[in-house]
Amino acid sequence: MSEKTATPVGTLIYALDDVPPPGASALAALQHILAAIVGIVTPTLIIGGVLGLGSEVPYLIAMSLFVSGVATFIQCRRIGPVGSGLLSLQGTSFAFLGAVLAAGLAVKGRGGSPEDILAMIFGLCLVGCLVEVVLSQFIGKLGRIITPTVTGIVITVIGLSLVKVGFTDFAGGANAGESLGDPMNLFLGIFVVAVILVLSFHANPMIRISAIMLGLVAGLLLALVLGKVDFSSFGSGALLAVPIPFRYGIDFDIALFLPIAFIYLITAIETTGDLTANSVIAGEPVKGDLYLARIKGGVLADGINSGLAAAFNTFPNTTFSQNNGVIQMTGVASRHVGYYIAGILVVLGFFPIIGSAFLILPKPVLGGATLVLFGTIAVAGIRILATEEIDRRKAYIMAVSFGLGLGVTLVPDATKQLPDFIRQVFATPITLSGLSAILLSLLIPVGTEEVAPATDEANGALPAE
Repeated sequence: MSEKTATPVGTLIYALDDVPPPGASALAALQHILAAIVGIVTPTLIIGGVLGLGSEVPYLIAMSLFVSGVATFIQCRRIGPVGSGLLSLQGTSFAFLGAVLAAGLAVKGRGGSPEDILAMIFGLCLVGCLVEVVLSQFIGKLGRIITPTVTGIVITVIGLSLVKVGFTDFAGGANAGESLGDPMNLFLGIFVVAVILVLSFHANPMIRISAIMLGLVAGLLLALVLGKVDFSSFGSGALLAVPIPFRYGIDFDIALFLPIAFIYLITAIETTGDLTANSVIAGEPVKGDLYLARIKGGVLADGINSGLAAAFNTFPNTTFSQNNGVIQMTGVASRHVGYYIAGILVVLGFFPIIGSAFLILPKPVLGGATLVLFGTIAVAGIRILATEEIDRRKAYIMAVSFGLGLGVTLVPDATKQLPDFIRQVFATPITLSGLSAILLSLLIPVGTEEVAPATDEANGALPAE
């Protein structure tokens, strides 16, 4: 039997199946897009900058918006068994950054062109999405292997391992040369961080949700005053982006695939938590058959949407947890608003000039924002770990997993003498820390001092079937 949550539905203006008038729907949709658009395009900006994808970036950003729109429609509409049927916005996942960058840098190190790099990344992600598609049918059983401890460790390592990327941009960017660490670059980065922090504690909820976007705008304005903005790349590309499936082709490498496959597994867990939180806020069941069907459908949609993303030349998609805050703020939980969100994102995806606009952001401005974002990912992992009592067993699992994962981040040459296949697996902090956490969780016996794990499903636990 389904059970409603303790959240009173009366606090909502429009519940899940209500149909708000067009004006209210459009206004709510715009607030969701404002909260999400930086999150949708930033992973592509980072990947494009680190891998040197240059003129391809505006098109990639356009496709990220287009696919996010299509994916959001699928997630909200629920087509057969695919989709949660909740007001859940889909966007480019930050969780894959480390694994995607590792794969791209490996291809680049072999002398690959931007097209070769993208063919490999999209091929890996296309095959990897099948991991999440299959896992969606067994989501209730994953809790025996992927515990909150494992999930928390992996998410924390993802955030911490990406800090170097964010801080490099903060100081001027990988191609800054002698200007790396220029005081003006550091000043711009610090300014953006300060603006984001101030706005994150503002009394107005909408300003808090938009803090990162407003921080980027403020940083851009200051950079304009300081003469640090280069407009040469703005509007230089095509006026219209046509979605072309497999525009760059596809490639595959099993050694590069394993880290990405592992992240798809973790993403299934994250999506479960996001959809559970969404259900709580919407006053929907968080137990019973309806709830389990929504979780399975949502994770299945996550996998299928990531397959669509790979086919249409962008990076894996996932549910966006920040949009749960928009639902709580606006009191609008109607899934019909998702159709408006989807339509706006699809339209935006046809215009590469939007991507060109993001390219004019100076590296220190982008670095200030990504430094906060990556730190936030790490904190999200720490919060999951904090839901459990850390006994001696968990302390050692965390110690070894963090030590290995961060060790290969800080000393990448430590694995250079290993065979290529093994090196590519063990040189990836996400995979190494995740596999370590899983193996140690299975090998170290649970002692009498073990404390029962927290069962807050919104913080990483899985539904029981």
